[in-house]
Amino acid sequence: MKIDKAAIKNEFQRHDRDTGSCEVQVALLTKEIEALTAHLKANHKDHSSRYGLLRKVQNRRNLLNYLKRENEEGYKALIAKLGLRR
Repeated sequence: MKIDKAAIKNEFQRHDRDTGSCEVQVALLTKEIEALTAHLKANHKDHSSRYGLLRKVQNRRNLLNYLKRENEEGYKALIAKLGLRR
């Protein structure tokens, strides 16, 4: 369940010191959601991880709504790059 955060940040950052932009946060949350989903397929009784997954999904949804409202072109590019269905 180890995620290479540095590689994700390098791929989605706006400039060389960008670590907290909306695009970076959504990309990190997406990878964490994918890892938690795989974990829950193997451990279906792990309810605390399921709760954490739901929180991450809601956080990503809120960030994507903000990005769509502020920068629709960036939003469309990000969901295409991540392969999200929205």
